[in-house]
Amino acid sequence: MAVREFTIAVAAGKGGTGKTLLSTSLALALAQAHPNRVQLVDCDAEEPNAHLLLPVQVRHERTVKVRVARVLEARCTACGRCAAACQFGALALMRRRVAVFPALCIGCGTCAFVCPESAMLEEERVVGSLLLGRVCGALEFTQGRIHVGEQRVTPVLQALRKALAPGMIRVLDAPPGTACPMQETISGADACLLVTEPTPFGCSDLTAAVETCRALGVPCSVVINRTGVGERSVYDYCAREGIPVLLEIPWRRAIAEAYARGGTLLDADPAWADSLRTLFRQTAVVAERR
Repeated sequence: MAVREFTIAVAAGKGGTGKTLLSTSLALALAQAHPNRVQLVDCDAEEPNAHLLLPVQVRHERTVKVRVARVLEARCTACGRCAAACQFGALALMRRRVAVFPALCIGCGTCAFVCPESAMLEEERVVGSLLLGRVCGALEFTQGRIHVGEQRVTPVLQALRKALAPGMIRVLDAPPGTACPMQETISGADACLLVTEPTPFGCSDLTAAVETCRALGVPCSVVINRTGVGERSVYDYCAREGIPVLLEIPWRRAIAEAYARGGTLLDADPAWADSLRTLFRQTAVVAERR
């Protein structure tokens, strides 16, 4: 069966819904059917954990760098024009010298443009890394990691986007929530699977995630985890908004035990592979209807 390029993001309005469990299980199931044609990308760079559920063999690590401002003290006259022009608060005039806050600098170059003495330069700063490897000899694995203490995760996510393998099925494990990292991850995806749970909190956060997908023009579907407990508000919301619920993962001890051991749905029951491949096909159909 031919495989066409398709990018599916797996996201959630909050953490703890089972997003990574689904993305790793889905990627494995697809790789079983299409060896060497599937890539799993862990985009939760602030707290990546997909490697905890998979036997990843790391082949290569690549640093992620950004350009930040640096002051040439010998040329600087402390006129303050650079600090006044910086829209991100990365520069401050302090006692006749310019202080640089690297964590706030985005490397836009405005300070160098306005400096009359050519006293502003840019230098590279490492903010994170990409891990590239394989799982079970059939699944490509890429993971972004931001360095401890860094605040800007977007450069790592942009590096991950450049590392997407062409012509493959790509499963993106998005960061939790609906803030900039999640938006950066799902933007441009062909479809987004939103993982939720049948609770009031789950419904509230799902609403925010759906609104985010709609604002970005990304077609979304829903997977409900831990069914059999909780209440019906999630189902009612999806029916009201016309959002398809493509899969339900029941509250089962076998799944919890497999997850606790660092496994996926396929470790709990290999029969999940067929259900997950069906989920992928249904997601592609939803994307084509947009």
